[in-house]
Amino acid sequence: MPRFSVIVPVYKVQAYLHDCLGSVLSQSYDDLELIAVDDCSPDACGAIIDEHAARDRRVTAVHLDTNTGLGPARNAGLAHATGDYVVFLDGDDTLTPGALQAVADRLKETGDPDVLLYDYARTFWSGEQVRNKSAAQLAEAGPATFRLADRPGLLKLLSVVWNKAYRREFIEEQGFSFTPGFYEDAPWTYPALMAADSLTTLDRVCVHYRQRRQGSILSTTSRRHFDLFDQYDRVFAFIDARPELAPLRPLIFRKMADHFLTVFTTRVRLPRGSRAEFFRRARAQYRRHHSPGGGPRTLRVRVRHALVRLGAHRTYLGLGALSALRARAGRPLRALGRALRSGVLQLHYGVQRRLPVRDEAVFSAYGNRGYACNPAAIEAKVRELVPRVRTAWVAAPAHLHTVPPATRKVAPDTFAYWTALARAKYLVSNVEFDGRLVKRDGQVLLQTHHGTPLKTMGLDLMDRPAAARDTDFAHLVARSDKWDFSLSANLHSTLTWERTYPSGYTTLEYGYPRNDVFHEASAADVARFRDSLGIPADATAVLYAPTHRDYRRGQHRPLDLERVARTLGPEVVLLTRAHFAYGAPLADDVHPRIIDVSGHPSIEQLCLAADALITDYSSLMFDYANLDRPIVIHADDWEAYEAARGTYFDLRAFPPGAVARTEDELIDIFTTGHWRGSRSAQLRSAFRARFCPYDDGHAAERVVRRVFLDQPGSLPPVVPVENRRPAPSAALPTSAVQRELAGLV
Repeated sequence: MPRFSVIVPVYKVQAYLHDCLGSVLSQSYDDLELIAVDDCSPDACGAIIDEHAARDRRVTAVHLDTNTGLGPARNAGLAHATGDYVVFLDGDDTLTPGALQAVADRLKETGDPDVLLYDYARTFWSGEQVRNKSAAQLAEAGPATFRLADRPGLLKLLSVVWNKAYRREFIEEQGFSFTPGFYEDAPWTYPALMAADSLTTLDRVCVHYRQRRQGSILSTTSRRHFDLFDQYDRVFAFIDARPELAPLRPLIFRKMADHFLTVFTTRVRLPRGSRAEFFRRARAQYRRHHSPGGGPRTLRVRVRHALVRLGAHRTYLGLGALSALRARAGRPLRALGRALRSGVLQLHYGVQRRLPVRDEAVFSAYGNRGYACNPAAIEAKVRELVPRVRTAWVAAPAHLHTVPPATRKVAPDTFAYWTALARAKYLVSNVEFDGRLVKRDGQVLLQTHHGTPLKTMGLDLMDRPAAARDTDFAHLVARSDKWDFSLSANLHSTLTWERTYPSGYTTLEYGYPRNDVFHEASAADVARFRDSLGIPADATAVLYAPTHRDYRRGQHRPLDLERVARTLGPEVVLLTRAHFAYGAPLADDVHPRIIDVSGHPSIEQLCLAADALITDYSSLMFDYANLDRPIVIHADDWEAYEAARGTYFDLRAFPPGAVARTEDELIDIFTTGHWRGSRSAQLRSAFRARFCPYDDGHAAERVVRRVFLDQPGSLPPVVPVENRRPAPSAALPTSAVQRELAGLV
């Protein structure tokens, strides 16, 4: 008997069926049976199902003689199910990698409840993915299992069958089956949730819910949308037959009324001339099933429900049209308001520019995404060495909490922001300030950059349209004309910046201040950072941080991280950090030794916590090399990356450590110990000598003494690479590193 029976009803989804079935059969948790039901589909769906059944004994192909619809097709699948739990999946949707493993683990943790609810993400034909907006209802805090009355907020989730796993014996005990017609999910989902003695949740995206460009069957115009009334009659018949469910009746009533209004106001669903009839049916249903305490809570919704109760469909349509008209009229008014505000702010900025420059410094990083990188290290050193200079940090409201208490917080595009840009003597950023910035006499602008360039930058992108996209190169050069100083970590960076941003600034080849912490942190700091991330004391932590791809819309995920973690063994923990441009984690799998650190505010702390780095072409490798810890390059798509973006040298010929071209090679590098062998140490040593000559822990002080104190003759001397003692690795003792460098390991 398998753990899961995955039931897939299939009708006219031949373009998506391979992906759907493949997503089930490729699950890392393979104790399953897949029951694919061909609902007499007129296309190639039946043949595709048979093809999979011939290849994989876990697949059961069921062919229906006539087209019955989703509900009866699912019933046909249920008749063949033998698993402990039943999972439904529509033929154009997919399970995410590792979904069944995560579900199985949660079921085991919670004692095999009747129903487990999990999350989904809408996947659009454009490639965009959007997670369910009610995901907060799936929080796993509190009792492991509960009843619906304990957490009625679960009714805010989409009332479909495919975001849940059902204990098969529970289904049989309750006698549940699907009804024919549209909206067949309602008389299954609501009774299942209400009847379950034990529910639990899994806060994880397990299903990718495909949003087809032409819409779903519920977007078609048909009188079959009137099936909704019969479906809710069945739901309330179920409640009426069970007096103990009476307290839940008001909640279901409210969901029913909202559902009626959704169908009524979605113009493509109801045929011309049938809207008044639908509203009359809704009024009758509303009155028949009305439940005290089930009324809406906001004034707007109370009015809508009152109109349904009165049957005033013309008034309802009129108010809807008026609301839409107000919204359309409001858009230009809001745009006008924004333009007026912008004009007032620029007038204010012009006035402030006529006032004296003040001994202040304004900092920002990564387009106002918080306190980070080289500007943060310089700001802290300014407060230490030049207390007379007041400092302010520009950050979007969501990131203001990252700014230290001693530093003034400034939100972008406010009066305080434009005052700061107009009056501050020093302006420091690792990207650019607002393009409307007018640099005045007496102001000093320091461009710190945010990494040693491997990929082509600046004017070198003029011949790289895939990477340059809509870059305004004239504007790019004009912005660099405002720089007084350009910070560089090494000669390679200096030559690159001066060629690709050709202006009259002064280059400061001082090293990167953000890397000072690698030489200041102690073993206790490393232990504290690891503990905050949940890394076991005796584990080897490997940070995986790939960069983005110019030639792809979506995130590049070349590694099966669950397989890598499983193969490397229990002593290795993977810290996975996705590039911020994607806004999604690298791993969908829930695994005890995979920790998503994409949202962690400090990449420096992550580097200190990690005993090794895996990356592809990210500039992080140049910073991490300062720690003198192993680096492994995973260059699976070098040719495509080089063709689209372009690079300044062949990383495969001059790497900071071992190079893998495939996942198997990467695993082999770790399992054989090559990742920290003598050859890897020699490569790292040469890489450090070339790219880390000034990162000795004193870069911020050099910058502050030169720019803020005008003391070019009192800069700290550079500590030779061989004399540096960076923060120790928790898993690879310093003595071992030294032996590697000597070629003795």
